[in-house]
Amino acid sequence: MRIMVAIDESDGSFHSLKWALNHLVDEIAPTNVPSQEESSLITLVHVHQPFQHYVFPAGPAGAAAFYAPPSIEESVRKAQAENDAALLSRALQMCKDKMIKAESLVLEGDPKDKICQATEQMQVDLLVLGSRGLGKIKRAFLGSVSDYCAHHAKCPVLIVKPPLEITKETSSKSKER
Repeated sequence: MRIMVAIDESDGSFHSLKWALNHLVDEIAPTNVPSQEESSLITLVHVHQPFQHYVFPAGPAGAAAFYAPPSIEESVRKAQAENDAALLSRALQMCKDKMIKAESLVLEGDPKDKICQATEQMQVDLLVLGSRGLGKIKRAFLGSVSDYCAHHAKCPVLIVKPPLEITKETSSKSKER
């Protein structure tokens, strides 16, 4: 069984990985079992937004675009790469602790579209996503990667709800703003 787990900076995505490792582990051969079968693999996918190197200022003089200097663009790309590496390192360590073979994939673009495209290209058997626990109104305005993938992915999708403490923590942070 080929499983893809989407990872981002949220606690919910790491909870979904933990859930997948704890509940789907019977379907996956541990790495200590001598098997060269590629189908026994978890793919960790992280999608980051592309860097917008221009800005349109607001106000009456907002017709012209301002472009970021190459040094800033390079600095942002370097920071993105470091963030991607840290996220995937943490996720790969979780897989290693459970003796599950895993590979990582970093994509750039809209997470909703890129995740769905990756599941189709890699012929994934199951996509596992975390949920931020947004309410109906916030989901309508902000959009939901998990909701989009549930309707557009070409494979079965498992959306893991966040534990109660993560949901409470997220709602208290939004109330502070």
